[in-house]
Amino acid sequence: MVFSSIVFIFMFLPAVMILYRFIPEKMKNGLLLIASLIFYAWGEPVYVFLMIFSIVFNYFMGLEMEKCGVGNGGSRKLRRKDWILIACVAVNIGMLCFFKYTNFAINTVNSIFGAGFSGLSLALPIGISFYTFQVLSYVIDVYRGTVKVQKNIVDFGMYITFFPQLIAGPIVRYTDIESQLSHRPMDCDMADDGIVRFTAGLAKKVLIANQCGLLWDEIYSYGGNVPALMAWLGALAFTLQIYYDFSGYSDMAIGLGKIFGFKFPENFRYPYESKSITEFWRRWHMTLGTWFREYLYIPLGGNRKGAKRQVLNLLIVWFLTGLWHGAGWNFIIWGLYYFVLIATEKLFLGDLLSKLPAPIQHLYALFFIVVGWVIFACDDMSILVPYLKSMFGMGAEASTMSMYYLRSYGLLIAAGALGSLHFMHDLPARIFKNNKILQALGFAFALAMLALSVAFIIGDSYNPFLYFRF
Repeated sequence: MVFSSIVFIFMFLPAVMILYRFIPEKMKNGLLLIASLIFYAWGEPVYVFLMIFSIVFNYFMGLEMEKCGVGNGGSRKLRRKDWILIACVAVNIGMLCFFKYTNFAINTVNSIFGAGFSGLSLALPIGISFYTFQVLSYVIDVYRGTVKVQKNIVDFGMYITFFPQLIAGPIVRYTDIESQLSHRPMDCDMADDGIVRFTAGLAKKVLIANQCGLLWDEIYSYGGNVPALMAWLGALAFTLQIYYDFSGYSDMAIGLGKIFGFKFPENFRYPYESKSITEFWRRWHMTLGTWFREYLYIPLGGNRKGAKRQVLNLLIVWFLTGLWHGAGWNFIIWGLYYFVLIATEKLFLGDLLSKLPAPIQHLYALFFIVVGWVIFACDDMSILVPYLKSMFGMGAEASTMSMYYLRSYGLLIAAGALGSLHFMHDLPARIFKNNKILQALGFAFALAMLALSVAFIIGDSYNPFLYFRF
C-alpha cells in the first residue's frame, strides 16, 4: 500500500493531469470517469462492478422520474414517480446495509440469543457510505424537481465516481456541482491553489495524524485500565488524529478538485474552536450534517412540530448518524451520546451556555468532544468503560510510562492543538499577502512539506485514512 501511495502521487495523478490538460473539453469527463474506475479497481477490483451497477441503475431511474413530470399529487404518473423514488432508496440503502451491516446484525443475534449463525465473508466496499449518499442526493433532488435530470451517463458516472473524493468525502451533492459538470474553465491560479491545498492535506495526514495515531494505538493496547494522565493523553491524541486524518483527506480532495476545475464544498471549519456541541456539529463534517438536515431532519418536520417531535427527529438523525459511521455498538452509543447533548442544548442548556464566559464555553465543548471521541474509538466495548473510568482517576495508579508519553508526544499534541485553530490558518495569508517573493517561498515550503510527507510515507508502516472504514 505504501507503493500505491507513491504511485498515485508520482505516476497516476500526473498522468491524469497531463492527459486532462491536453484533450478536448468534451472528452474531459470521460477521462475522469475512466481514471476514477481504474483508481477504485486498483484497490477493490470486484466492487467496481457494484459501482457500475449503481451508476447505470440510478441514471435510468432518474430518466424514468423525468418522464413522470410534475403536477397534482393524485395523478397516475406522479404515483409512479413516488414508487420509482422508493425503489431507488430501497436499492441504494439495501446495498449499503447488506455490505456494511449484515455481519453486525448476525453477530448481534448470536450474542443476544446464543445462536450460531455464520457471518458472511464480505469485505466492506471502500467509500460505499459516501457514494451512496451522493447518489441519493441526486435521485431525491430529481424527484423534488430542484435539479434537472442528467441525460449524459458519462457526466453522471463521473459525478458518482470522481476519484479525489470518492472514498472518504466530502459528500458532494449533485446541486453543488451540477453546472460544473458541463463546463469548468481551466484556471492556473485555481490549479496552483489546489496543489498547495493537496500538499497541506497530505502533510496533515502523514506528519500529524499518523504520529498521533501511534500514541493512541500504544495507550489503547493497555486495555483501558491506565493512569488518568495516560488516558487523557490517549484521548487527546485520538482527538487530533481523527481531525487531521479526516480534514487532511478533505483538503486533499478539495485540492484535487480545484486542479480539475471543480469547487467542492468545505467539510471542516475549525471545529475545536466551538463553544457548544451544536456549534461543533455545524463545523465538523459539514457535508454529512447538511445531508442529514436536508434529506432527513427537515422532511421529518425538523423543529416545526413541537418539542416532542423535535426530540424524536433528533433521536432518529443521531441514531442513523452513529450507524452511518460504522457497524458497531460504539458508533451507535456515540450517536446517541450526541443526541442527548444536542437535545439538551436545544431544549434547556442553550441560553445558559450563551451567558457564560467564552473560555468556559470552549472548555465545556472540548470536554464532551474528547469524551465522545473515546466512545467512537473504542471498538472493543470491554475497553470503553474502563478507559472512561481511567480518565476520571478510577484506573491504574500513576506510572513512569505516563511521563514518558508526555515527554515523547507532548510537543506533537501541543503543535496539533495549535494548528487546529483559525489564527494559525490566517497567519500565512497575512505574511504572504501581496508579496510575490514570500508567495514563492510559501510555494517552496509546500513542496518541502510534500517531500517530507513522501519520506514519511516511505519510512513508516502504512496507516490508512480512518474514514476509509466508513
